[in-house]
Amino acid sequence: MKTTWEHHFPEQIIFGVGAVENLDAVLRKLKAKDVLLVTDPGVVKAGVAKHVISNLETAGYNILVYDQAIPEPTFDSVLDCVSFIKNHRKPDIIIALGGGSSIDLAKATALINEHGGHPSDYVGEHLIPGKITPLIAIPTTAGTGSEVTSVAVLTDEESNLKVGISDNNLRPQIALLDPELTIGLPAYVTACSGIDALSHAIEAYTSNNFAYVQTNEQVLFQGSLPISDIFALRSIELIANNLSIAVQQGSNLKARKNMMLGSLYAGLALSNTGTAAAHALAYPIGGLVKSPHGEVTGLLLPYVMEYNAAVAEEKMIHISKAFRVDVSNMDRKEASLKASALVMELIKEIGLPTKLSKIGVHEDDIPTIAEKAIKIDRLIRNNPRVPNVTGFKEILNKSF
Repeated sequence: MKTTWEHHFPEQIIFGVGAVENLDAVLRKLKAKDVLLVTDPGVVKAGVAKHVISNLETAGYNILVYDQAIPEPTFDSVLDCVSFIKNHRKPDIIIALGGGSSIDLAKATALINEHGGHPSDYVGEHLIPGKITPLIAIPTTAGTGSEVTSVAVLTDEESNLKVGISDNNLRPQIALLDPELTIGLPAYVTACSGIDALSHAIEAYTSNNFAYVQTNEQVLFQGSLPISDIFALRSIELIANNLSIAVQQGSNLKARKNMMLGSLYAGLALSNTGTAAAHALAYPIGGLVKSPHGEVTGLLLPYVMEYNAAVAEEKMIHISKAFRVDVSNMDRKEASLKASALVMELIKEIGLPTKLSKIGVHEDDIPTIAEKAIKIDRLIRNNPRVPNVTGFKEILNKSF
């Protein structure tokens, strides 16, 4: 049984309306001159990138812009960005501006820019030899928490599987969060990113206690920690009571601010605690369908919560309470199972699918998904109920 735990943060977090205007001061502090901005066509189209680039050019920085980030980045997309750098001036700092996909692409690019090799060389935990090119993350969605996490999720097209590079060296040096940047996000993107954040928070909160995670190795994802529980539960409360408003009223700045804060808290929790079965199952599914990662993980979440309810009863009850539901007249089992039902209701309310058959998964895919997911040990060991292939097939069949 383990008796100690540790919790890691970025060097600096800047949060609030107008926070993006602090970028020049941050870059001056880091003595940056040559800057690579990694973003995507949607952020460019929305005018957000233009505003940032204009401010940086006015301040005198040498700006190189890679604006071809794609949803669910692949190994090849990382190599394309690295190749783009080689044809220009090597940056001394990288700014990621966009959703989780842009930030994950920037992380992997900063890694290869500094240490060389292929992204596949670093898949797993603790395989990065040292610091990456300094990275500033500016999220334009409230969902992945990638601006503070130590993970980059990429798609291995050869094995048709989403994989993770996990190392504290991958954590952005500075996270700059401005809720105003999320105003105008389409309802669907808001829903997918928001349910992703809720998945992070709930899986971090209900993860196996750090003392009982069965491994003799020094692991990045330690299981549930006292400090991460505080972040995760507050994240659940914020998202449960603001996500539907943010989806339905896209210009509601209060809801947007609360969602970005909830996403941040979830990121701070999961990057130390880790996630569990919903994410393990989502990775092989992500290689089969075109749905965003958040949509897939969110779809699976209530089914996994129901599967785990009996062994995470106390925390499930706290989740029900975070949704502002009075459980005083329920017995413990009913109050615990209520949590998964509330998540299911929220998913329906924000217009996301609740069945795998609706996103392109076929029934004959289920055995392969279960067999691939059970091998993702860094997530499996975190699940409060010890999963097996039979249990995973049960979850998948219920969610089909």
